Amino acid sequence: MMARHVIAVLSEPVEGKEDEFNDWYENTHIDEVLSSAVVASGERFRLSAERGAKCPLPYLAFYEVEAESGEAAIKRLEESRGERQQSDAFNFRSSAMWVFESMGPRHEA
Repeated sequence: MMARHVIAVLSEPVEGKEDEFNDWYENTHIDEVLSSAVVASGERFRLSAERGAKCPLPYLAFYEVEAESGEAAIKRLEESRGERQQSDAFNFRSSAMWVFESMGPRHEA
């Protein structure tokens, strides 16, 4: 059974390549992820404030996914990685990804 998940990716650029990183992520990467995986939507954010535990990285990519499980969503993303252009401006060493499964209905104002 398919369930709604969100994928959160925290990342940062390689030092000195922030403009290239942002251009690639916004104008290439998100569209390629949308066309090559189980992802329904994607959006990027930059850290603008924090309270409590320090956020380890300044950029967040947030994706909505329908998948049987979080592991199935990760597997599909990994399988489709070869279909996407990679950028040497993306710091692969420090990035991290988490998948969360919906626990209830969406609440809106």
